[in-house]
Amino acid sequence: MAVCVAVIAKENYPLYIRSIPTENELKFHYMVHTSLDVVDEKISAMGKALVDQRELYLGLLYPTEDYKVYGYVTNSKVKFVMVVDSSNTALRDNEIRSMFRKLHNSYTDVMCNPFYNPGDHIQSRAPAAPLMAVSVRRAFDSMVTSMMIQVC
Repeated sequence: MAVCVAVIAKENYPLYIRSIPTENELKFHYMVHTSLDVVDEKISAMGKALVDQRELYLGLLYPTEDYKVYGYVTNSKVKFVMVVDSSNTALRDNEIRSMFRKLHNSYTDVMCNPFYNPGDHIQSRAPAAPLMAVSVRRAFDSMVTSMMIQVC
């Protein structure tokens, strides 16, 4: 399904980026960062309507020849970006929306952990992190991995 998943902080620095084909990792990082301009445009175009409708899903940000990039923004302006392979024609908009909701719920679990410092990178192996923080981050990482290896 997803080939790259990213969580971007309010200040536009990455909290978490994971891509499955590691040989194209730099390409996916570039796609995620270029999509932030489109996310900002969509947020500013929606303006106050975004808060009123509570619609957090931004939809398709832009397609490329091989991939489609989708976006989602939380109420606290944290952005989720997902890159999906274009050859997967069975993937519908409501399935992408559902994947973003799962990602948002897992992100909320990480944020609610008392051992997590907001603004820190979300990684499963933090050297000096308490055990509880590592387990919540691993749960987030495994949820993202399950989204990436699902087969339609």
